[in-house]
Amino acid sequence: MKIAVTYEDGNVFPHFGRTQQFKVYEIESGKVTDAQVMSTDGNGHGALAGILSGWGVTKLICGGIGAGAQTALMEAGIQFYGGVAGNADEAVEALLSGTLSYNPEVHCDHHGHDHQGEDHVCGHDRHGCPGSEKF
Repeated sequence: MKIAVTYEDGNVFPHFGRTQQFKVYEIESGKVTDAQVMSTDGNGHGALAGILSGWGVTKLICGGIGAGAQTALMEAGIQFYGGVAGNADEAVEALLSGTLSYNPEVHCDHHGHDHQGEDHVCGHDRHGCPGSEKF
């Protein structure tokens, strides 16, 4: 099994469609056996589900994620856990142990708006769409 995490500087990147990197973890017998940071090569939003599928990813941990991306992931057979923040490695370990705190209702639907200095009802901050606080 492979788990991908939207990734930046060791942490879960707050917006699926704008991530420049994923950290992809190879899992065997419930343990991480390998992990590597992989570039999106500048691709975003619509192309990312196909990229993840091509890498053999079956699960995704991310911050905010829009409805279109959610649909693309579901169509690709990728289960996603949105609304996650914090350390990427710790998030994967939490998923593997069944203790990952995520938001099954996460949604980001205000693309094109300038998030700088704004605080949105959905919990978005100046970095984009972190999804939500930890639940």
